[in-house]
Amino acid sequence: MLLNSRPRPRPRLLRHRKAALLASAVSLCLLAAGAPAEPLGVGDRLYPYLGNPGYDVASYDLSFTYSGSNDKPLQAVTTIDAWTTTELDRLNLDFAHGTVESVEVDGHPADFARAGDDLVVTPDHPLPPGSWNRITVRHTSDPVPAKGQDGGWVRTSDGLAMANQADAAHLVFPCNDHPSDKARFTFRITAPNDYAVVANGLPSGAERVGRTTTWTYRTQHPMATELAQVSIGRSAVLHRTGPHGLPVRDVVPSSDRRALEPWLARTPDQIAWLESKIGPYPFETYGLLIAQAETGFELETQTLSLFEKDLFTEPAYPKWYIESIMVHELSHQWFGDSVSPRTWSDVWLNEGHATWYEELYAQEKAHKPMEDRMKAAYSASDRWREDGGPPALPKPPAPGRKIGIFRPNVYDGAALALYALRQEIGREKFERLERIWIQEHRDSTAGTADYVRLASAVAGRDLTGFFKGWLYGEKTPPMPGHPEWKTRHASHHAR
Repeated sequence: MLLNSRPRPRPRLLRHRKAALLASAVSLCLLAAGAPAEPLGVGDRLYPYLGNPGYDVASYDLSFTYSGSNDKPLQAVTTIDAWTTTELDRLNLDFAHGTVESVEVDGHPADFARAGDDLVVTPDHPLPPGSWNRITVRHTSDPVPAKGQDGGWVRTSDGLAMANQADAAHLVFPCNDHPSDKARFTFRITAPNDYAVVANGLPSGAERVGRTTTWTYRTQHPMATELAQVSIGRSAVLHRTGPHGLPVRDVVPSSDRRALEPWLARTPDQIAWLESKIGPYPFETYGLLIAQAETGFELETQTLSLFEKDLFTEPAYPKWYIESIMVHELSHQWFGDSVSPRTWSDVWLNEGHATWYEELYAQEKAHKPMEDRMKAAYSASDRWREDGGPPALPKPPAPGRKIGIFRPNVYDGAALALYALRQEIGREKFERLERIWIQEHRDSTAGTADYVRLASAVAGRDLTGFFKGWLYGEKTPPMPGHPEWKTRHASHHAR
């Protein structure tokens, strides 16, 4: 995610195994039979009630019927296939913005109740550990945001898109809304015939019946709920070929296809550039979804990154800058999407790396020295840590500001820690570390401790102390190789 600071051109304020996490939550939180329904969570430090214990989702099958109105709820059916990891008398799903009509578990009607942002489901018999279960929820999905809610459906000038980071997928569909539980997705979207529909993954059919068409898409790799994307609009879908025959498809407002084409044409070379740095592109397709909407950010939804149209049409933004932002979101396909954060405190691994490759691209393609930006970041780092916490220990979001963890400390502050690491272990070992990280954790989740262990192995020495200061310290450590760099005083600054 990249937060926009409009209308002034940037540099912008930048804005992707769970067993131990689940075990602690299960031991504390599982409901006893007959107890009142209550919200649960997997114990995430930043979002305590996000996710649910006791099961592991294998797949989602999401069906939405769009009437052509952005103000009317969509009729929807969510089907979840999951393994239980403990015996469950009840199971909780995250779902907070829609009307539930019925729930079935393995084809049998199940009782359900609301508790906070959870839908609590009681099947007609307890679910034993290690059992395979199918939960089917018939519900509505409301594109009109409720008071105090942010994210989920994005209403565009001609349809809908999704922006679910960090905790908003459950405003769209029932789910286990935490990146530690990745799953495969199937999307079935019915819309009037004059709309184009695109979703994560590859198309697997479009069936026209009367005045509507049902479009089907499937992912070939597991995906976190926060990365789900569906575009419904009077859009042009443009196709091109990326490296190694990779299908690239972009979704843009039909009236803007010519104006946007020069930007879209850059994507294959950007993919090739990143492959030269960190290895093969990890998914089955890629492309840009350019929406006529005011979101305040760009977002790395898996295989189809979401961008505001204004990024490409505002003349104040330099060309090199726009391209570097494209590379930021593209980098997330490796860092954040293929390798997802195990907890939201690990978000620096997403945003720090995306910022790193954004800066490296600007250096190599537009002669914008990374060292200049790193020196400026070092100067501001103590202030960022005071405001938002250290990179790997971000402060919780303020009430009513769920995306508040996306602060400078997890963008340039985290990229600064990566720069310090490269200074500490050398360019060759750092570049090897990056490639191995992606290879070892592809299609999975990983956390800060995993990165520290791997970096130590690649460096051939224990880097725990080094990372403790750079990722968890209240003050920024001295920069290796640059003892002359100084931080500005952090206290008493304007807020």
